[in-house]
Amino acid sequence: MNQHNRNIGASERPVIRQLDDAAANRIAAGEVVERPASAVKELVENALDAGASRVAVEYCDGGKTLIRVTDDGCGMTADDLPLALSRHATSKIDGSDLLNIHTFGFRGEALPSLGAVGRLTITSRVDGLDAFQIGVAGGQIGPVKPAALNRGTVVELRDLFFATPARLKFMRTDRAEAQAIADVMKRLAMAEPYVSFTLTDVSNGKSREIFRADGEQGELFDALSERLARVIGRAFSDNAVKIDAEREDIRLTGYAALPTYSRGAAVEQFLFVNGRPVRDKQLTGALRAAYMDFLSRERHPAACLFLTCEPERVDVNVHPAKAEVRFREAATVRGLIVTGLRHALAQAGHRASSTVSDATLGAMRPEPTADQPPRIYQMDRPSLGAMRSSYSAQAPLPDPGYQPPSYQQPSFQEAPAPSFDYAPSARAEAPAPAEPALTERPLGAARAQVHENYIIAQTERGIVIVDQHAAHERLVYEKLKGQMAENGVPAQALLIPEIVELSQGDAALLLEHADALSRLGLTIEPFGGSAIAVRETPAVLGEINAEGLLRDVLDELSDLGDSQLVQAKIEAVLSRMACHGSIRSGRQMRADEMNALLRQMEATPHSGQCNHGRPTYVELKLSDIERLFGRT
Repeated sequence: MNQHNRNIGASERPVIRQLDDAAANRIAAGEVVERPASAVKELVENALDAGASRVAVEYCDGGKTLIRVTDDGCGMTADDLPLALSRHATSKIDGSDLLNIHTFGFRGEALPSLGAVGRLTITSRVDGLDAFQIGVAGGQIGPVKPAALNRGTVVELRDLFFATPARLKFMRTDRAEAQAIADVMKRLAMAEPYVSFTLTDVSNGKSREIFRADGEQGELFDALSERLARVIGRAFSDNAVKIDAEREDIRLTGYAALPTYSRGAAVEQFLFVNGRPVRDKQLTGALRAAYMDFLSRERHPAACLFLTCEPERVDVNVHPAKAEVRFREAATVRGLIVTGLRHALAQAGHRASSTVSDATLGAMRPEPTADQPPRIYQMDRPSLGAMRSSYSAQAPLPDPGYQPPSYQQPSFQEAPAPSFDYAPSARAEAPAPAEPALTERPLGAARAQVHENYIIAQTERGIVIVDQHAAHERLVYEKLKGQMAENGVPAQALLIPEIVELSQGDAALLLEHADALSRLGLTIEPFGGSAIAVRETPAVLGEINAEGLLRDVLDELSDLGDSQLVQAKIEAVLSRMACHGSIRSGRQMRADEMNALLRQMEATPHSGQCNHGRPTYVELKLSDIERLFGRT
């Protein structure tokens, strides 16, 4: 309290007043309706709660002047319409249990809030009854009137924030607001793959379809995969692994992209809790932790994940816009995400993103230029004139009496290659019949080594180019991790324990996780008051600043509720050890060594990417290679 308030006299004492409904609705609107996209979210969620199978959204000027949502849901009667515009009136809960919530909406605030700051009209019809309409502008509700409508509900919101013009100053450009609306629609479309969605911009008297997703058919995972292909893109669905894990009756489903399909920002991370799109810091932190071993810090994973549990185990009532949630067993949820994703990625084995091959092929294709004449290919059956021109440009045939010098096929044995003034950049086996057993394997049979770093292997469908150093580095790294998981993390005892002074809250938080830290070789104990004694540190880290490490762990615990920092530091050391212990670039390899490396890659999880998320191999289909040479 400031000095002014402390000196207020009895005659100047503030008077407590009951706000009228209009003011209360405008205050609620400030929490629920932040921008046009917020209004779209609330109205589309109402349509989904009404059982709609089709939802169409139209907007004008980024939603500032018009938002119209049409659905084919159950509709409302004439008696329902005035109630729908009353605060805290809803058909979705009875008020007895605010945790047992199975619908998107439940507060009964959206429609009255929108009616308080804009001009709202609702037209609705229940099957077998007549259609009716009601309007509200600036909080003033009009009468219920007969209307014409085939089925469902149409909600039209015009002049958003006309009753609170100060809010309009905080609106962004029409384009930015329209992009936010599209983002909301896409998230809701992911949550409901069996529902059809359309989004149309009707600005300037023109109708332009922005987004469309027809309802999918079939089993849930197939429907979700197709919906994600429509919303995020086919590249994501083609390079994602199926997620289906469960722990303590909490289920995690969805799709997560391979590490080699990563993004420069967290733009393809979509999280849902009981079908509700959420933006939750702890959940995104768990997603990041799951990929910690596969991506560098500047890369971000892509995933669409659905958490499903009993409604009583998650509180969705902690944020006015219902964008955040709070789990009763937060540690269980985080562990489920981390282990579920890592298990699914491990099952993907050596698989790498197909976008790597696409980028390789794109780099091989020359950019066409306007003045570049069309190429004439042998299979194009050129005209006779073109053939004569082609013949005249060829070098003359050699003299029939010419005898070429004798040539001896080079032999590639296990002995070191002879010394030449010019060393060829490729080593290949002598031509021999391909071994069916090897070419049928996913990574094929080794055929050559080029530039002493890249292995060329032949498969049934094309060729594979392997970075021998990156691939072997991953193999060694996975072996070191396996050994550590089996034998534990060796700890080194400090001759003199390091005492770290902390606040009481920070000390208590660290001690709650003492057992988990001890399994990673970091042993801590209480040392009286709020001090912590560090007794042991992970031996693999060498000499470290124990206080700095503890404070970094505390930051993660405070921010995310869990810490992967110590494990990350240990794995970083193992990664460096793997790098130094792997096959170096420039080492010539025999055919049996190359094939052994390919077989190890096929049998080792995560071998499709190196320790930093880069691909270890590129696969080129024979059809793509033939297309490069104009054979198709």
